[in-house]
Amino acid sequence: MTTPTPNDSKGLRMPSPRTWFDIAVLVVLMALGLMGFEPSFGSYNFLLPAIGGLVLGAATAIGTSLFRLGLIPTTLVALAAYFLIASPLAVPQQAIIGVLPSLQSLGSVAVGSVYGWADILTLATPVGAPQYIAVVPYAATWIVSIVSVTLACRWLSTRPRAPWRFAVALIGPLALYLASILIGTEQPFQAGARGVVFAALALIWLGWRREGSASVAAEGAARLRKRKLAGTAIVVGAAILLGGGAGFWIAPPNDQRFVLREEIEPPFDPLEYPSPLSGYRHYTKQVTDDVMFTVEGLQQGDRIRLATMDSFTGKLWNVTGPDTAADGSGAFQLVGRTLPQQRFVTPDARNDVVFTIAGYDDVWMPSLGYAEDLEFLGGDAVEERDNLRYNAATGTAVLTSGLDAGDSYRIDATVQQPLSAEELRDVGAASVELPPVLGVPDVVTTKAQEFAASAATPAQQLEAIRSALALQGFLSHGRASDTVPSRAGHGADRITDLLERNQMVGDEEQYASAFALMARSFGYPARVVMGFAPEITGDEELVEVTGDDVTAWVEVAFDGVGWVSFDPTPEETDIPQDQTPKPRSEPQPQVRQPPRMDNDDEDLLSPVELEENDEEDDELPFELPGWVYVLAVSLLVPALIVFVPMLIVALIKARRMRRRRSAAAPHDAVAGAWDEMIDRFSELGFSVPRASTRLRMAEALERQAPTEEPLKLRQLAVATDAAVFSGDEVEPERSERSWSEAEAAVAAVRAGVSRMRRFLSRYRVRSARDWAKKMADGGTERR
Repeated sequence: MTTPTPNDSKGLRMPSPRTWFDIAVLVVLMALGLMGFEPSFGSYNFLLPAIGGLVLGAATAIGTSLFRLGLIPTTLVALAAYFLIASPLAVPQQAIIGVLPSLQSLGSVAVGSVYGWADILTLATPVGAPQYIAVVPYAATWIVSIVSVTLACRWLSTRPRAPWRFAVALIGPLALYLASILIGTEQPFQAGARGVVFAALALIWLGWRREGSASVAAEGAARLRKRKLAGTAIVVGAAILLGGGAGFWIAPPNDQRFVLREEIEPPFDPLEYPSPLSGYRHYTKQVTDDVMFTVEGLQQGDRIRLATMDSFTGKLWNVTGPDTAADGSGAFQLVGRTLPQQRFVTPDARNDVVFTIAGYDDVWMPSLGYAEDLEFLGGDAVEERDNLRYNAATGTAVLTSGLDAGDSYRIDATVQQPLSAEELRDVGAASVELPPVLGVPDVVTTKAQEFAASAATPAQQLEAIRSALALQGFLSHGRASDTVPSRAGHGADRITDLLERNQMVGDEEQYASAFALMARSFGYPARVVMGFAPEITGDEELVEVTGDDVTAWVEVAFDGVGWVSFDPTPEETDIPQDQTPKPRSEPQPQVRQPPRMDNDDEDLLSPVELEENDEEDDELPFELPGWVYVLAVSLLVPALIVFVPMLIVALIKARRMRRRRSAAAPHDAVAGAWDEMIDRFSELGFSVPRASTRLRMAEALERQAPTEEPLKLRQLAVATDAAVFSGDEVEPERSERSWSEAEAAVAAVRAGVSRMRRFLSRYRVRSARDWAKKMADGGTERR
């Protein structure tokens, strides 16, 4: 009777040393993969949940294998451990005393496991909210770890001589590696180093785990071990050289990297909503005395930002959409409580500013400057916080579900310090890319030049234009109480009417639009901002903002300063009447007049309706499917990377040969033939002794030539020296013969080298100019 082993008596099955080695390799590969999450989170705060999920998955797989649990018990144990450990690792702020699971933490773990994958692709990086977002790396490493280690414990150990099984086990770590790249950003985390180490370790593991026959003798096993060591060294060296070279030469630039967050259409398109500026007269006429919202924490001079518009279509100013956005326009991104910071600003902090909505109901959120932290305090908006979108470049916030009465939120913000024109006198306009303005009337440029007059610097020119509009113009909102009617709108026709009349009459809507277009006519980056400017004496803790407080201003970017505000709207409302006498009417014969056709149909439409009509007209009857563009780009980009440099080099070589061959003196053409041949040999990878005579160069090249027939380069070198240094007259036929012999030598050598050398020569450009200069400095020039 045999004595049972401890493993048998307890029903345990301990992993073998080779299985432990397999587990260690797989864990290291998964650790390399999870490091790719760093660009998404912007720091290493994801490491705790990621490594925790990795360790938990491996421990669960080893433990269930040790006790030989079946599929259902293994699944139940894994899920229980997953939710139990997730609370302190992924959402500790919701756990009881930071460790024990709570109903809230368990709910966040469940939501994050299902919806976190979509959120991490649409949230602005670095990802900081929602709170369950850390569940994503935890879940990813947990599922890959438990599957891979289970395969190592239960599948690989049963048939260690089946190499394809080890390749299957690599699918999990490879999937984690690729997933961290795809959900990352355009800035990879140590992509070259991680890729080389991952590939080398995987190949070495596959090679060493392939076992030979059990009948191999000891001497044969020793030889096999030596071969494996040699093969390992070759694999590591090849991985470093080829992987590093491929990463340097073939890897696309960061802005061409394929990441999923760049391919996903953002859920918010500002062009789906009417331009905020087109509804300006709604506040000045219909809700003039209505309280829109209240604000706590404002300081004197603070203005409330509603929306920033940097795109002009000829009919209206609007927030830039994703299709036309430039670098300076920014983009609306799904954000959490912590918002992306605006770096291009001369900062002045505002903290604990609380907005409470009353009669205002729109998607554009009133804010202050550039918000950095936004917390919803009350109302339905608390439950709709995931609908928050923010554009850090323009400081515009949007709640796609809309604001309603009772909604309240608190922000910490940075505002631009006010600077005078004198302080900006020596500061240039910043280089900020904005969408082009379209349909600008000519009178804008004419008036801008007239108003700027002799001003030299950007600040002086802008201040001169602002002063001219504010001092020469008059303010009218077009109300019944105003002395002169003022038409609404801010498109090209309205701005033309404003600037061409004897007296400029309008309100902030027209003057801000005109000033921004004039600034853009000088090439300065300018944008229109709509918001509210309530009167603040400094004593009120609570400020009521009404429709009559609505305003619009212009911001211009100055280098190293930020976006500086300009207010071109005049304050004068007493508009003088035109004193020009009216011509006396004379009786005219009664003739039936045709109907008036002064206005086009488009003049009867609102700016928003005009924009919608233009969009309908621009629709094409046929559109190519998206996969066609993806396929075209995937083929075109590699082709451009390969062939564009080749074309540029070919043009440079053609110009070089044409210049040498068409030299004025025949002896220079002969020397040019030799130089061209030397350059072609060098581009093919031959070692050419530069600081040497032509004869020695010819001898060196003949020794390296892969041709069976002699090249006769020494004869060509002697003939070239004779033509250059003898002083005899060289016939044109002699130079043509030298070129023919040189081209024949190059063609013979090209035929003898490998295709790779011929291919690489198309990317090389060498010149014999330095060698010719040394020859000339040595006194060997033709006399």
